[in-house]
Amino acid sequence: MQVARALANGIRVQAWTFDAWYGRGGEFLEGLQRLGQNYVGEVPSTLTGWLREPKMLVRPTPRQAHRRGPKPRFPRLARKALAAGEVRNLVTYSRLFQRQPWVRFRVKDGENGPRVCQIQYAPFYPKRPDGLPGPMHGLVVARNVLEPDSVKYFLSNPGAPGSPGVLLEDLVRVAFSRWPIEQCFEQAKNELGLDHFEVRSWEAIHRHLYVTQLSHLFCARVHQRLREKNDCEPLPHRRAGPRGGVRLGRGPILVRPGPTPEVPRSGRADRILPAPQPASPTVPYENNPTTASQTRHQGQSVEVLCAG
Repeated sequence: MQVARALANGIRVQAWTFDAWYGRGGEFLEGLQRLGQNYVGEVPSTLTGWLREPKMLVRPTPRQAHRRGPKPRFPRLARKALAAGEVRNLVTYSRLFQRQPWVRFRVKDGENGPRVCQIQYAPFYPKRPDGLPGPMHGLVVARNVLEPDSVKYFLSNPGAPGSPGVLLEDLVRVAFSRWPIEQCFEQAKNELGLDHFEVRSWEAIHRHLYVTQLSHLFCARVHQRLREKNDCEPLPHRRAGPRGGVRLGRGPILVRPGPTPEVPRSGRADRILPAPQPASPTVPYENNPTTASQTRHQGQSVEVLCAG
């Protein structure tokens, strides 16, 4: 409902991302698929599906058609089709992942310095509630270099890397793009009291959230101007961690020589192509009988919007 309301107000994104709580249910993912939206979201390790499309029977054979008794349901899985497996077991035991080398990516700059993950990718057909395979997705597996037991699984509905406009590094970038948004919420809570409210109505909560967000935006712009003013001076940055890196203005973190691996990049400028956007549905605002089609304005395009 929130995604449909955002689309009705002119918001367009290249890809949605979310945590495993949203990725655990097929209804949310199928809703994004119906709206024609791209997504690269985290899923639980218990998600079931196939790495290869299982053989399907779409119609009965002549012998089955003339057989008496209850008719089998079609379409259905073939008798010799492999059973669906959980993604954690597929990654551990399947030959497709065992023979695939890990690729290192610098996914983000965390509180203790750059975070590097090892990435694997494979086509994936998620199991639908009716037991049949869904359309082909991409399964992205990320393993922390410093904590090999920390593994995350992401499901993407854009095409496989190598297809027009899709790169593996783009899928990884979207998958780990929640961290800056979570940082905004943490700063607003710790510095501006985003979660400090005691009210009895939704209007009061919304007013408090709006004022806090506007205050956060004001502080961010003032901070940006001050950084631009001192752009040429080396400033210590707390995200550099114990390795002694420094940040020069808004540039990248400079880390002294150490074991940090190089991150391969393709150098190509193409990005994930936006999915075909549906016609904006008419979705009413909360507590407002006016429809969104009567009050919406042209929104700016954003690259990634987090749902979790």
